[in-house]
Amino acid sequence: MQKTCFLFCLFFFGTIYSQNTISGYITDENNVALEKSHIHVSSKTTNSKKDGSYSIRNIPNGSTKVLITYVGYKPIDTIIEISGDLELNFKMIQKREQLEEIVLKHKDNYFNHSVLEQKIKEKTIEKFSSQSLGNVLKEVSGVSILKSGSTIVKPVINGLHSNRVPVFNNNVKLEDQQWGMEHAPNFDVNAAGKITVLKGASGLQYGGDAIGGIVIIEPLSVKKDTLFGKTIMTAESNGRGGTISSSLHKGNFCDWSWNAQASLKYYGDRESPNYVLSNTGNREVNFSGDLKYIGKKFDFSSYYSLYNATLAILSASHIGNVNDLFNAINNQIPYVINDFTHSIKNPRQKVQHHLAKFNYNYYFKDRESISLQYAFQFNNREEFDTRTGISDSRPALSLNLMTNTLNADYKLSKETWDYKAGFSGSYQNNAASPNTGVSPLIPSYNKIDAGVYAIVDKHFTTNFSVEAGIRYDFSTIEATKYYKKTRWAERNYSPEFDSFIVGENETQTQWLTKPSYTFHNFSASIGTQYSFGKEFDWYFNVSRAVRNPNPSEFFSDGLHHSTGMIELGDLRLQQEKSNKIGTSLQKKWTNFKITINPFLNYVEDFMFLKPTDFEKTTRGDFPVWEYEQTNALLTGIDFYSEWQINEHWQHRLLASYVNGKDKSKDGALIDMPPLNINNRLLFAKKEWCNLNLELQSEIMFQQTQFPNNNFTTNIIVNNELTPVEVDISTPPPGYHLLHFSSDIQFKTSEHAMATLGFSVFNLFDTKYRDYLNRQRFYADEMGRNFQIQLKINY
Repeated sequence: MQKTCFLFCLFFFGTIYSQNTISGYITDENNVALEKSHIHVSSKTTNSKKDGSYSIRNIPNGSTKVLITYVGYKPIDTIIEISGDLELNFKMIQKREQLEEIVLKHKDNYFNHSVLEQKIKEKTIEKFSSQSLGNVLKEVSGVSILKSGSTIVKPVINGLHSNRVPVFNNNVKLEDQQWGMEHAPNFDVNAAGKITVLKGASGLQYGGDAIGGIVIIEPLSVKKDTLFGKTIMTAESNGRGGTISSSLHKGNFCDWSWNAQASLKYYGDRESPNYVLSNTGNREVNFSGDLKYIGKKFDFSSYYSLYNATLAILSASHIGNVNDLFNAINNQIPYVINDFTHSIKNPRQKVQHHLAKFNYNYYFKDRESISLQYAFQFNNREEFDTRTGISDSRPALSLNLMTNTLNADYKLSKETWDYKAGFSGSYQNNAASPNTGVSPLIPSYNKIDAGVYAIVDKHFTTNFSVEAGIRYDFSTIEATKYYKKTRWAERNYSPEFDSFIVGENETQTQWLTKPSYTFHNFSASIGTQYSFGKEFDWYFNVSRAVRNPNPSEFFSDGLHHSTGMIELGDLRLQQEKSNKIGTSLQKKWTNFKITINPFLNYVEDFMFLKPTDFEKTTRGDFPVWEYEQTNALLTGIDFYSEWQINEHWQHRLLASYVNGKDKSKDGALIDMPPLNINNRLLFAKKEWCNLNLELQSEIMFQQTQFPNNNFTTNIIVNNELTPVEVDISTPPPGYHLLHFSSDIQFKTSEHAMATLGFSVFNLFDTKYRDYLNRQRFYADEMGRNFQIQLKINY
């Protein structure tokens, strides 16, 4: 008996004290180490190190549960038998997110720890499926929109737009004649899988000229072996048209994945509360697709997108003489009001943009990688005017822009350091067609750009990091342009630019010139991110950016037919230099979150378009706008709060304010967005078919700070020339709009889920005009718009 008890005790205590060590590595599907993965074995826990390694000691023999988790990846939950030391390596699979939300995220995805992360929900993207990228970005605090009518919309970040806010589609900078205020980004918002906004010049890897900020768009990436799709159908009352968009996504089948998406838009004239906005319809046919292979050490992908749009221009915006403009401003009624139609007539824009991209990534050990990318873009822009005796199918402006770009990027993460460096180069050719019957607004030109950058990020602790970067850019441009000798003398270009003259035309009335410029620019950024206290996050960034004058600012010389304005560039323009300080403070409570983002941006040699006079042409009398420069100071603040009142109710508040000062003339800057406040009250009830209700209040104050660019001219009154002041400066009154939206979810089959939405924009059919709409002189904004939308996931 004693022997039996002794053997039993020996076995029992031997088992208890047979302590083992389990170790190994945690990686993702591409064998990239996952730092800080949480490993739970028996009653012991640990986190993986920088290289993905882990080790847990004193694990007893027997059956033991193992649980491994990592944010964004599927958990591993299993049971193992332990009888000695073990080396267990785990490979985690990333979760597939079906656009739960579009994340404006900098820290993880875009190597920037000094800019605050922001988000836009998927529901917002889908609600604007029928509209433009600018309308979607307006949902972010600090982003407003510059419009030319109802369909041409571009984003404004902290008061800056156009070339100052480049748009990147799938890591390719869109080159789509973006210099024009009435040239919207050539992108279909339905193709977005993720959108990122970087305010200021903190994203040096994307260029050194982003004085306002950067918009980065990525397609949906699917890593799980699955096939799914989505179709969105939208019908709207204002415009009496709709949109349909469908997409299919296949992920990781034998290491291959692909996406395909297409959309169609068809709308007629929009309507204000009191009249039809004649000739404001639009058409779009868009497509995008990509194919990707993911290997163990490398991946490569190809991508193609087509944007094809026809955009009508409000008939009343094309005036025949100064009387029309004076009467439009003073009478507040368009001089052209026709019955509703789906037809699109002149004036109109026709735009087609092709983008093809090839990318290769190679992954070394220890979180080190290199990326190579080539992209080709072709943009065809045609603008049609109403001209007597000339076919409507003959454009007044025809530009073909071809761009080739090459990028190489290197990344390395080592212990508490992150490094990134790279090179970019591009060749661009713009061909202005001579067969339009008028001199092209923008000449033919060749442009070469090259840049190198380096960024380093130091993590001092898990709560504190500092990032710094520097960039050098080289650029050269050479144009071929005819100048009327009278214009050359009027602009006082002689003798300063006589070296550009290489000949003259047959009638000896125009100089043939070849203007040529070369620029060397340095940009830099430094910033920090610090988390402290109870859920406090502080971000701080200082940046320096330099932007060269674009071809429009240099060479514009004539009537811009899509706006009905004469635009004049200036060969004397210098580089624009931005010095910006931005900071953000975020505080989170259990049910409440607040974000405050003040900024200061001093811009030397700030370029802007200013109305100066009228000019008589064979086409009629048109207002003249000239490019000028000044030293500018832009200050402002963006505010966001989110309050989860209870389980069903939520309140959100967005507000932004920009103050633009002309420091050289001690006055205000033109085209600065006024104070705007956006309140939203949301109700959600999952038990009621996932019912969601939202009431939105949009308040736009009147801009009280603006330059006085009014001028005096003569108009015909009672068959006599009478001097009058044309008030082209005074902003319209502020306005308050209410919008309502709702949706419910239901199953249509075992594998398909549908969402039915109903929205009303401008609920009370309010009559108003927007200061940042270039057509505010001629007509009111759109009135009430009912929208029905059906989304099917399958």
